[in-house]
Amino acid sequence: MSIQFHSTNYRAPKTDFFTAVLTGQAPDRGLYMPERIPVIDKAGFKKLSGAQYFEVANYILRLFLDDIADEDLLAKCRKAYGFMPRLEKARGEKHILWLDTGPTASFKDFAAQMMSPLMGHKLKPGEKLFILTATSGDTGSAIANAFHNIPNIEIIILFPINEVTPNQRKQMTTLGGNVRTIAVNGKFDDCQAMVKEAFADERLKELKLSSANSINIARLIPQSVYFIWAYTRLVKDMGEEVIFSIPSGNFGDMMGAILAWKMGLPVKKLIIATNANDEFPAFLKSGKYGKIEPSRMCISNAMNVGHPSNLTRLIDIFGGQMDEKGNILKVPDMEKMRGLMHAVSVSDENTRKCIADTYKEEAIVLEPHGAVAWYALGEFLKENKEENKTLCISLETANPAKFPEEINKILGISPAVPESLAKLDKLKENYIKMEADYDGFYQYLAKLT
Repeated sequence: MSIQFHSTNYRAPKTDFFTAVLTGQAPDRGLYMPERIPVIDKAGFKKLSGAQYFEVANYILRLFLDDIADEDLLAKCRKAYGFMPRLEKARGEKHILWLDTGPTASFKDFAAQMMSPLMGHKLKPGEKLFILTATSGDTGSAIANAFHNIPNIEIIILFPINEVTPNQRKQMTTLGGNVRTIAVNGKFDDCQAMVKEAFADERLKELKLSSANSINIARLIPQSVYFIWAYTRLVKDMGEEVIFSIPSGNFGDMMGAILAWKMGLPVKKLIIATNANDEFPAFLKSGKYGKIEPSRMCISNAMNVGHPSNLTRLIDIFGGQMDEKGNILKVPDMEKMRGLMHAVSVSDENTRKCIADTYKEEAIVLEPHGAVAWYALGEFLKENKEENKTLCISLETANPAKFPEEINKILGISPAVPESLAKLDKLKENYIKMEADYDGFYQYLAKLT
């Protein structure tokens, strides 16, 4: 039976997967969620334990969408995933899941490379699609790379001018072609708000708009895959429980883990590791939600988010409702949420300390986002010593070479540079600057009609 998708605001019609993907944000400004989440049994997980990464992706995606032939979906997965994650064992039962192996050295590649063929699947010949994307670091480069020179698709990326690293910026601004980049004099939340406002603007209805941010459900389902892949690679028994530590900004990665959990992955605890933008740890503790405006600038810049879009999806999963402005209209099951999740806010000081200590003790070079998750996992295990024998997997979401100045300052070394980053200095950048003002963004988009 086909899975329908509802809006978290419950004021838009339910729709199929591909309509949800091409729409991005629901017409009522809510985010699309599956009406039901398929469950994988132990036999299913065991079957996946010997599968290649693209085969695991094919298996998971097949559960959610049926309006595509089996051989077509498998071919798309095979083409998208010419790379796979890497697992590294540390002390005890702790492992690092490295997600920096794609073309832009970021975990966003694992979603972006799959989004491109999925979004193109239902695009009619001659039909033009404009993809609006706000980025706090790595989303923009991953989307730009995945969709670069795809016919009939135009990419427009907004990024906060002072909060991305030079390498992150250059990965977006040196492509040209169908990729347009806008440096916004503001925060990521400003960029995200401008994108969301454009979706709801009736004056732009002649433009076929979609999003490649994690507000698009096509970002989240592929992100559930690497949680399942990592688990099936490491466990001896498919019923064994696992703890994941996830560096969290806009909560797309976290929602990938939630989908995997709902599919039957035996998660004992999800550690939600934020930087100083601690709106979620405060919410989980008190039950009262408050946005951080403006968001706090930290060295883990991709997590500088004061109001995570995907929080509305999390609240939906737990039986509550939050509107697009962050107002909780129906309180979720907080006790059940607390039973699954442990939230930790990590300061820049402790992030840097974690990078230094991990290099000294484990000879592993972490970058700031992965260090936030690794530190949070360590703190959790100190408080819950009985969990030291539980399988623990901490996510590393970007290559350390994306943050050379910070790594050099902390460790006195220069991280090895992958080819995808080494070539950037030879390329010319091209982007425009804009104030954090929706009217200016509207005028820009209106000229494209």
